Amino acid sequence: MTEVTVAAMVPAVARPVPASRRRRLRWAGTAAMLVALGVCVVLFRADLPEPAALWRVIVHAGPGWLACAVAAQLASMGMFARVQRRLLRAGGVRMSLPRAIRMTYAGNALSTTLPAGPAISVAFNFRQYRHAGAPARLATAVVLLGGVIMTGAYTAVGLVALLAEPRSRGFAVAAVAAVVVLAGLPAVAAWRRGTHPALLARRALRPVLRHRFVARFTARFREGRADLRLSPADWAMLISASLLNWVFDILSLAASGRAVGMHTALYAITLAYFAAQAAGSLVPLLPGGLGAIEGSLAASLVAFGALTAPAGAAVALYRLVSFWGVVGAGWLAWLAVRAGERNRAEDLTADAATA
Repeated sequence: MTEVTVAAMVPAVARPVPASRRRRLRWAGTAAMLVALGVCVVLFRADLPEPAALWRVIVHAGPGWLACAVAAQLASMGMFARVQRRLLRAGGVRMSLPRAIRMTYAGNALSTTLPAGPAISVAFNFRQYRHAGAPARLATAVVLLGGVIMTGAYTAVGLVALLAEPRSRGFAVAAVAAVVVLAGLPAVAAWRRGTHPALLARRALRPVLRHRFVARFTARFREGRADLRLSPADWAMLISASLLNWVFDILSLAASGRAVGMHTALYAITLAYFAAQAAGSLVPLLPGGLGAIEGSLAASLVAFGALTAPAGAAVALYRLVSFWGVVGAGWLAWLAVRAGERNRAEDLTADAATA
């Protein structure tokens, strides 16, 4: 769920493409993705988990905690799907929850296993929004605002973990206080002069927003934002679902640790989780951060006091659930989505022929 550089990935509105060419492009895209996936498997086979080692971890894991890890991961993906669905609904576009979940799993599989996966995933989601009936500007706003909300929730969860950790609490409190002061003083000054703080923020960001690379996306976001009629209840749901998306993912890691006998404080597991996410983002060419996330996560857990063997087993179990399990389900969901698109295209062709 990462996740606010998506602006550069939002596809532009294209001209209508003939049906025959659409079919050729669809098959070419499918073949390219399958070839890219096969190349990734060959290039990174050294980072793939050994089936025998994974089997030993699963056999010796506590079944109750293993079930909790799987359930938490399912809940995490479900929360992400609900964020996208709620944003679409605020723009007047209805999407069923099963369809939103299929799209979420498929987009995650594209993002984590293909080269340039995040860009492909954003384009895929954009196309799904359009198929659901969203105009291009609304689809753009959903992509951008969804990324901002998820990133904000990610930051909030990390900040809470820093505040909970005794050794980092002083630094976290000082950093938060500094941010509040730096943001609060100009806002108070603007309010006393009768200037709205939002207007002050826009003035401060004007050089960035007017940059030719950003301006076109800013304009399209403003247009789409006007179509998003978000009520206080919508905001409450979006914020809570975004937070729960990250919380459930972290709880999946914690449950994986308990399943193999690792008893580490939840704030330590959370900080290790964020350290691993940062390590994975430093090597964007690795599909799903393979190798980087596992190594960083295990080392961080050991640094927080976990024993080496349980930490390694916990990481293997967590990645089996959160990466391999989700990616496998995601590619099945992608096939289901593509099958649905073909069926809709055939129905439209048949309707046009009989008209």
